[in-house]
Amino acid sequence: MTENSQKTTHFGFQTVDEDAKAGMVHGVFTNVASKYDVMNDAMSMGIHRIWKEAMMDWLAPRAGQKLLDVAGGTGDVSFKFLKRAGYGHATVCDMTEGMLVAGAQRKEAIERADELDWVVGDAMALPFPSNTFDVYTISFGIRNVTRIPDALAEAYRVLRPGGRIMVLEFSQLPNELMQKAYDLYSFNVIPKMGKLIANDSESYQYLVESIRNFPDQETFASMIRNAGFENVKYRNLSMGIAALHSGWKI
Repeated sequence: MTENSQKTTHFGFQTVDEDAKAGMVHGVFTNVASKYDVMNDAMSMGIHRIWKEAMMDWLAPRAGQKLLDVAGGTGDVSFKFLKRAGYGHATVCDMTEGMLVAGAQRKEAIERADELDWVVGDAMALPFPSNTFDVYTISFGIRNVTRIPDALAEAYRVLRPGGRIMVLEFSQLPNELMQKAYDLYSFNVIPKMGKLIANDSESYQYLVESIRNFPDQETFASMIRNAGFENVKYRNLSMGIAALHSGWKI
């Protein structure tokens, strides 16, 4: 590789320059921001809400904790966290300002305005001091990051000692036939839903492709350990369509 060669990465099934990916992902989520919650329900038949409740069950939020929800979009996870904790503070961080604006206008956000911050920021270079948060979450966002190890290193940095990371992400089914059936649904149905609901099939084509490029459960667990986290475990949801990963900064 020459000195001037660009490092490449995946954008769905395309190979693109690393420097270009962030802007391309930003474009996708800017396009879908106003319909994001509706599309999540349509794509998962509402199951993403059950997955997020399972996330909260394992996380067991406690009163007074400080949460950083990266790629937090319109605030779903932060709202659930604060409700479970009783009181605390949640910072929703996302690269896409349109998503944050949509989230801040939601009823739950207005009711808990004193417990919420909405911050535009990059998962690979978080705009927060080290050792700040008790909990770091990222839901369906880590696969969109250009350099996942950099994002995990930043998660480790901003967590306090004793802090916890929890990642909810689409994953791989353990059975090849089941995976093929799921892929058939994903590639044929979801982009068409995107066209129907959000008038945007291309963004949802990317989202489907990004799921298939994401590492399997064991590989991603190893990446979390390599970032310095201990007691790393994962749980499959819906037979592995999604998975929860948990780790601790000891």
